[in-house]
Amino acid sequence: MKILIGKKLKMTRIFTDEGLVRAVTAVEAKPCEVSEIKSVKKVGYDAIKVKTQNRKKTKYSEFRVKPASPAGRDGEVEAKIGDKITVEAFNVGDMITVIGTSKGKGFAGTVKRYHFVKGPASHGSNQQRRVGSIGAGYPQRVIKGQRMPGHMGAERVTVKNLQVVDIDAKNNIMLIAGPVPGATGSEVRIIG
Repeated sequence: MKILIGKKLKMTRIFTDEGLVRAVTAVEAKPCEVSEIKSVKKVGYDAIKVKTQNRKKTKYSEFRVKPASPAGRDGEVEAKIGDKITVEAFNVGDMITVIGTSKGKGFAGTVKRYHFVKGPASHGSNQQRRVGSIGAGYPQRVIKGQRMPGHMGAERVTVKNLQVVDIDAKNNIMLIAGPVPGATGSEVRIIG
C-alpha cells in the first residue's frame, strides 16, 4: 500500500519529450512512518495509521486498506509498524488517488453554485438572479435536496486516476498530472 500525506505547492507546466505542454501540480510529500495497524479482529475494519512530523508537532492520519489475503479477512497487511514511506515508494507513471479539501467560496447563489439560467434583465423583471419557485402546491413544503443558495466549496474531494509525472526524491517533491483539489499550501492525501 502506497500512502503519503503532502502539501500542495503550486500548479505549473512541463514539456514532454515530444514537445507537448502538460499541466502538473507540485506536491511536497512528507515522509510517513507506520505507527499502528488496525484489523477487523481488533476494531472492525482494516486500516493503517501513519504519523508525519512537522517542525513543532506530530500528526496522525488513518488510511483504510484492504486485507492482504482476499479469501480470509485475517487483517494481515503488508506494512509493519515502524516502516518509513517516502516519495521513493511511487514510480513515474503510477496511477494514484488524491484526496483534499476544495477551495472555499463562501456563500453563493444558485447561478454560481448550480449554473442556473438567469432571468430576463430588462424592463424591471426583478428576477435576474433569484431562485424562482421552490416547491409545488402539494406536499406544501420544500422537498429535501432542493438546490438553493448556500455555502459553496470547502468540501472533501477525491480525484482518481491521476498520473505521477516526475519524482524529486531529494526534495520530497512529486509532480502529478492535472489539478489537485485544494488551495496552495493545503494538505492532500496520496494513495497509490
